[in-house]
Amino acid sequence: MNLRRWLTPGIGVKRWLLLAFVGLLVLALGVAHLIRQATAAGAPGGLAADLINLVTLQFLPYQLRGLVAGASGLACFLYGSYRLVRALVDPFALWDRDQPMVEVIYQKRFLARGPRVVAIGGGTGLSTLLRGLKEHTSNITAVVTVADDGGSSGVLRSELGIPAVGDIRNCIVALADAEPLMGRLLQHRFPGIGPAPQPDPALPPIRDAQALSEGVGGHALGNLILAALVQIEEGDFEEGVREMNRVLAVRGRVVPATGTVLTLHAVRADGTEVEGQSRIARETNLDRVWISPEHVRASEDAVRAIEEAELIVVGPGSLYTSILPALLVPGIREAIAASGALVVFACNVATQAGETGGYDLADHVEALARHQADGLADVVIANNRFDARAPETWLGQPVRLRWPPAVQRPPRVVLDDVVDSDNAHRHDATRLAAAIIGAWEREGGRRRRPRELRADRELRADRDPRIPRAG
Repeated sequence: MNLRRWLTPGIGVKRWLLLAFVGLLVLALGVAHLIRQATAAGAPGGLAADLINLVTLQFLPYQLRGLVAGASGLACFLYGSYRLVRALVDPFALWDRDQPMVEVIYQKRFLARGPRVVAIGGGTGLSTLLRGLKEHTSNITAVVTVADDGGSSGVLRSELGIPAVGDIRNCIVALADAEPLMGRLLQHRFPGIGPAPQPDPALPPIRDAQALSEGVGGHALGNLILAALVQIEEGDFEEGVREMNRVLAVRGRVVPATGTVLTLHAVRADGTEVEGQSRIARETNLDRVWISPEHVRASEDAVRAIEEAELIVVGPGSLYTSILPALLVPGIREAIAASGALVVFACNVATQAGETGGYDLADHVEALARHQADGLADVVIANNRFDARAPETWLGQPVRLRWPPAVQRPPRVVLDDVVDSDNAHRHDATRLAAAIIGAWEREGGRRRRPRELRADRELRADRDPRIPRAG
């Protein structure tokens, strides 16, 4: 495996080893020429003659001298080069020492040439997607929704006035190189508020154990770290997230859709209005969602990443509480439409009890259209395997393959086995990423032309009042 990695084209090591080898070969020829000149002037005697005979391998048969000299020199060169690189790099190494150095070089050099991908959404679906994508490219930007108001994120939001941090933490964990260890650390959740633990007589007394439980109870460590970085940056949420990306050296980066605290609103089909992401997630028959305040500023990092992207992936994730809140941030949807990147909508593999109960593929696409995202996606990826193992407490169902009977600008549909065979409620990270990259490669990495897209949107705006006229 290591040899195959070293021989991978474009890893940027072999060319310099070859150049160094050629340089040593020329140097050896020069030394041989000097020895020949010295011996031609007159045959030295004594110790000098013995030394020259030893260096030139005169004690071996003539036919073996070149072979032995070449093999010995090559072995010394390769081993010396390896030890030199390790000696120079090890003091600055930040990776797991059990990981071969060639794997680190492969990730930094080979994956750096991968496509520029922007993934938009939140929740478990987005973090699953990122785990798969980071094996294909390190040019990943995750644009994460910040409308969550429940759990630890909700408490920090109400107490510190910062946007939701839970989904950002999950995405950073997914992109971390040392994912298992970093995941256990950042996802560690302190015990909730309860009776103080009984002290062990053999250990020093625990001071203020109840106060500690009440202070951090229920919070994930990653949430607290991110909240602390925001405070260090004097309340600048976007800069706090940037610093967390730098501190943890993730493969890619995670940015919020906006640095403003958002409130999610929804209206059901019967006209009932609901407020708050945690409440909306439990509702049924949802018709439309919106955010407040309406005129928030999209993250500059998010807009810039979308403008420079070659591939934009929307979803997977909770449709009304993760995907749409990110698209509803002013500037995000417009940047997607104007970017010219290939846009892929990764449909969920299962319905979510409450907000998408009973939804099929057509319902997901039509929900995007109701929120002015009709025609935004060029490709829709949907699961076509329905025999995956269902969790015992699962209340959802597989998303069935029904296509909208009338779509103004129908995207291309790609059907693939992208479900986790052991959990019918989740995508398989590797399969989903492979399907998305495969679709991008089949399209030839082509970009849509924004001018044509705007003209198409204006034409459809005349037909469908739900789509605003561009400009």
